[in-house]
Amino acid sequence: MPELRLVAEETRGAGDVLAAWLPRVAVALIFLSVGWEKFGEHGPWIRIFARIGLGDWFRYFTGTMQVGGALLLFVPRLVRLGAAVLACTMIGAIVTNIFILNSGLSAIIPSALLAAIVFVGLSAR
Repeated sequence: MPELRLVAEETRGAGDVLAAWLPRVAVALIFLSVGWEKFGEHGPWIRIFARIGLGDWFRYFTGTMQVGGALLLFVPRLVRLGAAVLACTMIGAIVTNIFILNSGLSAIIPSALLAAIVFVGLSAR
């Protein structure tokens, strides 16, 4: 009697792997860079976070969240957690730009990054 196969075997080609990893790596590299910049002694982040008014601890916290979230994107089982962490930082950036810094146009970049993060998080298997 021939064997009955009820489970379809899923094979992934190089194109599928590339399509899954390319956006993930791109978002991760952006946030590794942006998050790491927040630890610097010079740069625009010092002024921006001074205007927010929560002190350097918040800049370091945000940088840690962004670098940590970016690193989680490289672990297949933790992609959604990493995307959630990064999404929280971008939602905070959008709200801060609009309501605290009164710079609605500056919220465009975090909004675009949030869209990329949501795409990466939802496309994770």
